[in-house]
Amino acid sequence: MKTNQKNYLKYIVGFISCLLIRLIPFRPPNIEPILATQMPFSKAFGKFAGFSFAFISMILYDIITGHVGVWTWITALSYGLLGLWSAFYFQNKESNAWNYAKFAIMGTIAYDAVTGLTIGPLFFHQSFEVSLVGQIPFTLAHLLGNLIFAIMLSPVIYRYVILNKKFENFSIINIFNPQKA
Repeated sequence: MKTNQKNYLKYIVGFISCLLIRLIPFRPPNIEPILATQMPFSKAFGKFAGFSFAFISMILYDIITGHVGVWTWITALSYGLLGLWSAFYFQNKESNAWNYAKFAIMGTIAYDAVTGLTIGPLFFHQSFEVSLVGQIPFTLAHLLGNLIFAIMLSPVIYRYVILNKKFENFSIINIFNPQKA
């Protein structure tokens, strides 16, 4: 599937949905649908869409919540690079729960290793050991959340949003008009 103007609505709805879920009060910070949404989007829309989806998501969330710092740029860049990797990974892979789960495991571990083991020691003078010990429960919860979302949400997003012709800019009215389906 090539990126075209008909897909912008799908991308924007996915982006806003992830942002709203992340703004739910008292939500654990590592349980979020960004990766689960980013994977099918990067598969369908390519490298730029995969990178920008998470990069902008991370920055916008920190701006809205008033928590912009050096970590904003590190997490945004790391998640953006995960989107690039996802686009390459899914280039010749089927859109199914197993492939999404495999990437969620690899991507979560890579992301948490880069962000969790660098920000504390480099910017907050934590020892590497303290960062590592603190990162383990965070990464386990992050893995669990991303796996559940990858298995349950990613294939649904690909099949019912990305491949759904009724869910395009020029035929958005068809979503609400079953006779036009």
